[in-house]
Amino acid sequence: MNILITGSNGQLGNEFRQLESNYKEHKFFFTDVDDLDITDAEKSAKFIKSNSIQACVNCAGYTAVDKAENDKVHAMLVNATAVKNLASACAKVNALFVHISTDYVFEGKNHKPYTENDTASPKSIYGKTKLDGEIEVIFNAKRALIFRTSWLYSSFGNNFVKTMVEKGKSLGELRVVYDQIGSPTYAADLAEAILNIIEKVPSKMRTEIYNFSNEGITSWYDFAKAIFDIKNIDCNVLPVPSKDYKTDAVRPFYSILDKSKVKKDFGITIPYWRDSLKRCLDLL
Repeated sequence: MNILITGSNGQLGNEFRQLESNYKEHKFFFTDVDDLDITDAEKSAKFIKSNSIQACVNCAGYTAVDKAENDKVHAMLVNATAVKNLASACAKVNALFVHISTDYVFEGKNHKPYTENDTASPKSIYGKTKLDGEIEVIFNAKRALIFRTSWLYSSFGNNFVKTMVEKGKSLGELRVVYDQIGSPTYAADLAEAILNIIEKVPSKMRTEIYNFSNEGITSWYDFAKAIFDIKNIDCNVLPVPSKDYKTDAVRPFYSILDKSKVKKDFGITIPYWRDSLKRCLDLL
């Protein structure tokens, strides 16, 4: 297949770059904003058609959660309008469109793992624009997969894991919230899963939503403790409630995603979060 990866300079996009040599049967087109402006519908359609793209994985996104609260126009442009452009362009050539979404589409007050059928009710501008992006996929794509993921990290880009390593080495003590629960997702695992899955997508499949995160459950506090433990960093971590850690955007308190559907439909095995964390930390 000819596979387009947008947002390829980000965390997930870079993980696809790392996997390219393992999937030599495919031809990859890696683009970012300087190569392809996906907010331009005409340019997006022309690129996909002229390069005979058969699958497009959209890794681009406005992910500055707090900044989005005062930058809704830009967040909507990247997280929804650009998604519509890509979904429509793929539909015109019957290409498979793969879009990355987030646990932020949920309110985050559940007491059991969220399934793909649970009602979305985002409480932040970021979450609302990501949900709008999902809706654009549903209405404009012919064949599409939407992957909702949570707590994404990588050895590339800016993320919680790299921040903890950097601050842990320079500070003797850190305060981390303990009452937000979720499942970390190693971007390398998500990228590999997507490449394996798109090879198995039935030609008659329309649009489906799937949850994907690493197995297991933790809090941000325990996540930080695990990072320091694995990296042998001597830093005292103090657990603090979310109410003492003010942010512009509301964070989900509960972000556990039920992954039964993706495992059943595609027969994939998902690694435990701490095992994947160790693999990532070995690279830092």
